[in-house]
Amino acid sequence: MYGDTVAPPWAGGDHPLLSAVHRMVWDQSCVVLSFDIFDTVLWRRVPRPTDVFAMLGARLRADGMLAPWVTDATFRRVRIAAEQHARASRGALGREVSLFDIWNAMPSGLFIGCAVQELVAVEVAIERELTVVDLDIAALIAAAHKQGVRVILVSDTYFTGEQLASLLERPELGPLSDVQVFRSHEHGVDKASGLWEVVLEDLGLRGEQVVHVGDNEIADHRVPAALGVRTVHYERIDGDFARVLERERQPLDWFGPEDPRLDPDLGDVGLTSLRARTLTAGSGRGSAAEDTAWRYGAAVLGPVLTGFAEWVARTAHESGIATVWCPMREGELLSELVRNAAAARGWAVQAKPLWLSRHVTSLAGLDRFDGETMSEFVGARYQLTVRQLLTMLHLRPGDVPAVAANLDNLLDHEDIVKRVSHALTETPHIRNRLAVTTTTLRERLLASLRASGALGAGEVMLVDLGWGGTIQRQLARVLTMAGVDVTVSGLYLATDERSVWGLMSGLRVEGYLGQAGHPREVVGPLVRSPEVMEQCVNALCGSLIDFAEGGEPVLGPHAGTVAQNTQRRAVRDGIVAFQGQWNRYVAASEGRWPELTTSARCRLADILTCAITAPTVEEAAVFSAWEHEDNFGSAAVTRLVPDDLVPAIPYLSPLDLNDLHMRDVFWPALIAASDPQLGAAARALSVGAVTPSMFESAGERFDTHLRFRTGAHNWHDGPRRRVRINHNGLSFARMSAHAKQDAISAVSLAIPGRPAVVRIDWIEGIASVYGSQNLQVLRWDQPDDFAGMTFADSTWLGGNLVEFHAPHSAVWLPMAAFTQKRVTAIQISVAFALLPQSRVGLSPRLPAAARLARYTGRVREEYQAKGAVGIAAGAVRVALRRLGSGR
Repeated sequence: MYGDTVAPPWAGGDHPLLSAVHRMVWDQSCVVLSFDIFDTVLWRRVPRPTDVFAMLGARLRADGMLAPWVTDATFRRVRIAAEQHARASRGALGREVSLFDIWNAMPSGLFIGCAVQELVAVEVAIERELTVVDLDIAALIAAAHKQGVRVILVSDTYFTGEQLASLLERPELGPLSDVQVFRSHEHGVDKASGLWEVVLEDLGLRGEQVVHVGDNEIADHRVPAALGVRTVHYERIDGDFARVLERERQPLDWFGPEDPRLDPDLGDVGLTSLRARTLTAGSGRGSAAEDTAWRYGAAVLGPVLTGFAEWVARTAHESGIATVWCPMREGELLSELVRNAAAARGWAVQAKPLWLSRHVTSLAGLDRFDGETMSEFVGARYQLTVRQLLTMLHLRPGDVPAVAANLDNLLDHEDIVKRVSHALTETPHIRNRLAVTTTTLRERLLASLRASGALGAGEVMLVDLGWGGTIQRQLARVLTMAGVDVTVSGLYLATDERSVWGLMSGLRVEGYLGQAGHPREVVGPLVRSPEVMEQCVNALCGSLIDFAEGGEPVLGPHAGTVAQNTQRRAVRDGIVAFQGQWNRYVAASEGRWPELTTSARCRLADILTCAITAPTVEEAAVFSAWEHEDNFGSAAVTRLVPDDLVPAIPYLSPLDLNDLHMRDVFWPALIAASDPQLGAAARALSVGAVTPSMFESAGERFDTHLRFRTGAHNWHDGPRRRVRINHNGLSFARMSAHAKQDAISAVSLAIPGRPAVVRIDWIEGIASVYGSQNLQVLRWDQPDDFAGMTFADSTWLGGNLVEFHAPHSAVWLPMAAFTQKRVTAIQISVAFALLPQSRVGLSPRLPAAARLARYTGRVREEYQAKGAVGIAAGAVRVALRRLGSGR
């Protein structure tokens, strides 16, 4: 009946649960429209209703009405207990009480020279301050008044009629003098035990003639529905959001001036309720994965970025900055959020996206072309090949003959980085080519900045997610080199220790949730696992890698599957939905709505860090499949939880997650969330329910130790990893080694670092091979694989069992034999279970595997590696050993 561009006449609210009620009001298919009051018509700016009592205690103490030794938490407990006592004391009269009854049950010794009437008045006043009219419900009430549908209120409450009238007297609700209120205290029964019968009898109506909207599953839905009342369950917090609040340690036991996450006068400024309202208004979109992504945007990133955008807009407004500039790819969304925030508050601030990237500003800022400078430039990249480096520098292989034979080599260790860097800078001709390339890029960058208008004022204020402030620092360097007298300042969600370099240069590098690495508990998790936030905020395009002659941005490839891109759009939609909800209340309050610029920062930081450190199972299922591009010159694309780490999950302990490098896994907490037992152990460790020693081997520390051989005889010490045991009794270690010059020919792995019988479930090596950009995967997990190994002061017991006799006992992995190529770097992962043995060496040793099986495995390994010649060489070695031993 109604086209896509014309709203139906009953459409008046933004909440989908209420659309059917709007239609019934419009066509007058109900006689009476009924509402619950609290958490329906009105909601509080606190996580729980009883949190008002903690704020009440702080107010009474500040006014000299409460004993100074009574803390906010204590007062909250006493107020709850007094209500319980007042209800229990009614006996046969029922459990319904008034606010005066409750305060008469309060211990008078806590209060200083004040009557009960005064105390009651203070509680009503603070309720008035903290309650907010639900705008969707207000729109529905207005529609009912317009259509002549009678409105009533039905509430379980201890407030008197006069007290309720003072709470409901709001401009948003219009005149309520003709609205009948059914109060549980007035009638002596609540909605679950008889009040609904009173309502229907008083109205003289059948249940079907009444539509009721309320938040309580039993009192507002099941009980009236059984009487025929048509109900809408206007749920405040659904089950999924309840789990999110649980990970944020909500509901809080108490709060007050001592808790920095909550304002003593404003509570949580409505964040909990508005997050819940946004979720119930917009969930159920598309697939389960898409809905999870949308909810993440609405409940986690939405509040955080709404606060960030509001802070940016206010900061720019107070600094006299008319326009802030948001580097792409984050800039598309961030500029929209900042513009929305400024418009809602009435600040004359604009925000525009700007094409910048770490890669382009770092290349444009090069002005020295020596080996050391070039090594620093190249070393900052990840999984960059020599060929990609030449392309980046606009060089052809023939321009640098010294590296022409190494084009597919990864620049993944110090030696090759230094050699390639010196090859690029050892001749004047190539240095001149580099200078021309960087100068040209610098000029194109400056032309792009001028065309956008970013250099039109004396200061260009950048707005970005942040971390190290690298783009700001490099852009400032470019402008200085070009003689452009423009200051570069930066406003960021958070910055880490690397931003100190910008501060030392005299730049304004300001963070919202954290600055220069502080507070550590906020910045640490955010900087350790920033990828999902970057992916959620980034535009769906590749990163800036260059500018064309006409100034157009040249973008790299865009990573991500179709499913990932759909989910990213859903996250962004959720972010915008929350900001829209927040700004509705900003606009409706006519300037009285609290800002998120100051007191709410700690609460928002808590929302974000808890989401990073404790993702839900549903979030882990969605985000663990997401891909992330390196975005710094190379073409590397990695999953947030790499495929090679998935088999290790059953072997990990919570402490192992901390050992994983960012290049091992971008978001370690996703791994914990994907395994219920590991997740439970991680949570128990984080809250102090168990100690780290629960996951350590008994007694003193033991380490898995990697050593590697280069050439024929040169052994080198590699890294160590502490041996830990998880809930399955399993262990895992991952270590890496780099050969500075020669190739790695063998790896020695002292797995338990002590005498022990070890079941080695699998060993995996990921090798960088000279002359290839592809990593080679080596795996040992079959009995024949172990039979072909060398055992140093250890005994192969058959299958995958090995007895290690001493701390230095090890197995040798024959790297060169398996790859037949030059291995320059290796990452070794080992999954195992161990049975510790006595360290004194007096225990009897277990019998070794049959010699035939041992020789058969070795022959198979020799044949696979070297063919028939390998078997002959092996036979010669066996014969020589026998001659040497006299056998």
